[in-house]
Amino acid sequence: MRTKHKLVIFLGIIVSVVLTVQTVANSYSLSRDQEIRGTWLTNIDSDVLFSKKSIENALDRLDEINFNTVYPTVWQGGYTLYPSDITESIYGKSIDPDPHFQDRDMLEDIINKGHQLDLTVIPWFEFGFMQPVDSPLVKQHPEWLTERRDGSQVEIKGEDKVVWLNPFHPEVQGFILDLVTEIISKYDVDGIQFDDHFGLPVAFGYDDYTRKLYQQQMNVTPPQDPRETFWVRWRADQLNDFMGRVYHTIKAANPDCLVSVSPNPLHFALPAHLQDWLTWEERGYIDELVLQVYRTDMARFSDELKRTEVQLANSNIPVAIGILSGLKNRPTPIELIEKQVKEVRDRGFNGVSFFFYESLWKWGEKSALQREQAFYDLFSSPASREAYSPTQMPNKRQNN
Repeated sequence: MRTKHKLVIFLGIIVSVVLTVQTVANSYSLSRDQEIRGTWLTNIDSDVLFSKKSIENALDRLDEINFNTVYPTVWQGGYTLYPSDITESIYGKSIDPDPHFQDRDMLEDIINKGHQLDLTVIPWFEFGFMQPVDSPLVKQHPEWLTERRDGSQVEIKGEDKVVWLNPFHPEVQGFILDLVTEIISKYDVDGIQFDDHFGLPVAFGYDDYTRKLYQQQMNVTPPQDPRETFWVRWRADQLNDFMGRVYHTIKAANPDCLVSVSPNPLHFALPAHLQDWLTWEERGYIDELVLQVYRTDMARFSDELKRTEVQLANSNIPVAIGILSGLKNRPTPIELIEKQVKEVRDRGFNGVSFFFYESLWKWGEKSALQREQAFYDLFSSPASREAYSPTQMPNKRQNN
């Protein structure tokens, strides 16, 4: 009798193990069927946006290896990369003066071709509040700039000199909101994305407007130390409130339009750039998070994915991981990309996006054909991201 009882228990355990393994396998399979597979399209070190033909070739190529999302830049280098009535009215330029963008609409070309291929197209505000020092917007509205405590405005980024629009200034905020509304009203976009430049370096915020605003609200002048805790918190809160306006503006124009954010990890984004994206997620201002984890060391890469704030976000909204596929002077081995994609999948995230298109194939030790085959092996069957639309999979926090 006892032997028979033990046999029943043993069989029960076996069945339980089999069902558990099957459930995990089904879950693993589901993550392949529904997965964000994206890449950013930019005009720096890349000619992908320079003609309708190059766009069509690129999107066909991505479709063939089962990508499903593109993030084309639309705000870069002080100009829009689509014909804009807003910028025309403010500083007399409707589009980037580069000859490749004249007499055509790059964004329309991407949307038309992308939607033919069932690709999700999410325009990307690449420069955010950052501007080249000599941009026409800066020349027209120097009062829109913010500055350091010593009055300096210019920041050196590599070989470039940039300045920062004041994200706390109502006219700057109105300008950004107008650009966002213009895109949503003119184009059949699937979303809008902001990245790490939709913040402000912590040393800035000492312009007259922001000083007066802080003094009006706090009854004290801003501290001399730009990293003083409350001063950082106050400026981050101003950005939090503006992000709420951005979100509600987008949803008022089109409730189905995804609000995507691609920031740096929070332990850098908040103290260094005042970008408190976890609060944005907690308040329901983000439909999709694409976290930039540009690490060449696998241990550091894995550690970023384990962080509590990343896990919290992943429990509420789709979180994809941004992977550096390479830069012109810093190629990424395809073997490292493969390991990072596997790590992302193993840890239960909702997909990946690669920075940037050109480096998917170029600059590595392996040939373009070998790298393309490696991506096809990673994405050997099509995957849908339909489950990640805001109406089908809303932020869980909004239902609490």
